[in-house]
Amino acid sequence: MEEPITVLLPGEAEVLVRELKNFPLRDIGDHGWLRQHEYIQKLNMQALLSASAGHEQFLSELLVNYAKIPTLVEELITVEIWKQKIFPILCKLKDFKPKSTFPIYLVLHHEASIINFLETMFFHKEICESAEDIVLDLIDYSHRKLTLLAAQSASGKIPNKLLAEDLQNASSMQELKKQAEMMEFDISLRALSVLRFITDQIERYIDLPVSAVTRMLNTHNFPCLLVQLVEHCPWSCYEEGKLKKFENGAWYVVPHEDHKKITKLDGQVWIALYNLLLGTECQRKYNFDNFNKNQLLKLRAFLTDTVIDQFPNLLEMQRFLSHLAVTDPVPPKKDLILEQIPVIWDHVIRENNGKWQAIAKHQVNNMFSPSEEELRSQACKWAQTYNLDVIESLIPDKPKCAVCGSAAAKRCSRCRNEWYCRRQCQVQHWQKHKKACNLMADALKKIDDDVKMQTKPPE
Repeated sequence: MEEPITVLLPGEAEVLVRELKNFPLRDIGDHGWLRQHEYIQKLNMQALLSASAGHEQFLSELLVNYAKIPTLVEELITVEIWKQKIFPILCKLKDFKPKSTFPIYLVLHHEASIINFLETMFFHKEICESAEDIVLDLIDYSHRKLTLLAAQSASGKIPNKLLAEDLQNASSMQELKKQAEMMEFDISLRALSVLRFITDQIERYIDLPVSAVTRMLNTHNFPCLLVQLVEHCPWSCYEEGKLKKFENGAWYVVPHEDHKKITKLDGQVWIALYNLLLGTECQRKYNFDNFNKNQLLKLRAFLTDTVIDQFPNLLEMQRFLSHLAVTDPVPPKKDLILEQIPVIWDHVIRENNGKWQAIAKHQVNNMFSPSEEELRSQACKWAQTYNLDVIESLIPDKPKCAVCGSAAAKRCSRCRNEWYCRRQCQVQHWQKHKKACNLMADALKKIDDDVKMQTKPPE
C-alpha cells in the first residue's frame, strides 16, 4: 500500500503550532515573519493532505490546546490591512524597482494561506469554540470580503483570468498588482466557506460570543448580502458562449449536462442562508422589515425543483419563504445585553495611523530590496517550503500554460516551476521568467548538493 504524502510529522507540527505568534505591521516581511509564513504554509499543506485522508484531528487538537486560532485571525487581519494601506504605496513608488517581487508576493500570499488554513480547520466545531470572542473579528473580516465580492459581481468586474496581453507591457509591480486582484477573489470565496462554518454552530449551542448572531443578522445583515451572491453568482460566468465556473482555485468549462448542478460554492451560500433564516435563535432576532422581506423573497425564483432535488433541505426554506410572503412577522425581540465588538482591526489601524508612508519606506529599505546573495539564500527556502511534489498532489486540475492558460504538458526543465503548452509560449515568456528561473534553478542545485554532501559516505 502506498504511503500517504506528508509534509510534517506530528512532533514537527506541534513545534510549528507552538511557535506561531503575532507580528506588528512594521515587521511584516522581515526574517522572523518570513519564517512564520513558512510555518503556516507547511501547516496549511499538511491540513489539506490530512483532510483529504480524514486525519486532520491531530492538527485541530494542537491549534485548540495552544490557543492559536486567535493568533491566526489577528495575523490574517494585520496582513489584510497591509494590503489596503502599504501595498498601494509600494505600487506608486516610481524609484522602487526590486530585483525580485517574490518577497512582496509572499506577503500577499500570506492572507491566502491563512484563510485557506482556517477554511480547512473551521469544519471542526472545537476550532470555532476556541476562537472565542475573536470570532467577531472573523465575522467582520468575512463581511468585508463578501461585500467587495458582491459589488464586483454586480458591476461585472470579477477577475476571471490573468491574460498574457495584460502582462505583456506591465512592470513587475503592475504584474504583482494583477496577481493580487486574482488572489483577492479566491480569498473572498474562502471567507464565504469560513462564514458558513460559523453559521453551522448557531443551532448547535456552541459557545459563540453573545453578540455573534446579532452581528451576523442585524449589524451586517448577512442574509441580504447572501441573496446578492445568489443573484449574481460571481463564481459563474459565460465566455465565448461557454459556461465557466470557479472551483478549487481555477475556472473550468462546465459540460452542458452539468449546467444546473449545484457547485460547492453554491452549496455554501444556501447552507449559510438556511442556518441564518431557519434557526430558532435567528428568527427570534432578525428584523424582517419590508426591505429585508422583499430581498429574501427574491430567493423563491432560484429554488427550482432541480435545486431542491440536489439539496432537499431547501424544501423547508421554500415553505418558510411562502409563509413569509403572506404574513407580517413580529418585530425581533430586543435583548438587553452589552454588545461585544471586534477589536483587532481598530487596534492595528489606531496603532499605525499616520505611519503608513514611514512603514512602507522602512520595508522597502529593509525587507523588499534584498541583495543578490540574500535572494539566493531565500530561494533555497522557497524551494523547500513550496515543495513541488506536495503542491501538485493538492491540485486536482492539470497545470496551465503560464502564457495562454491552456492545458500544459511541458515544464521548465531548469527551475521546474513554470508550465507551458508549447515551445513558442516558453520562448515568449523567457524574458519575464529568466531571473526567477535562475534563482530557483540555483536553489534546487544547492539543495541537491547539500543532500549529496549529507549522504556522502565518510572517507
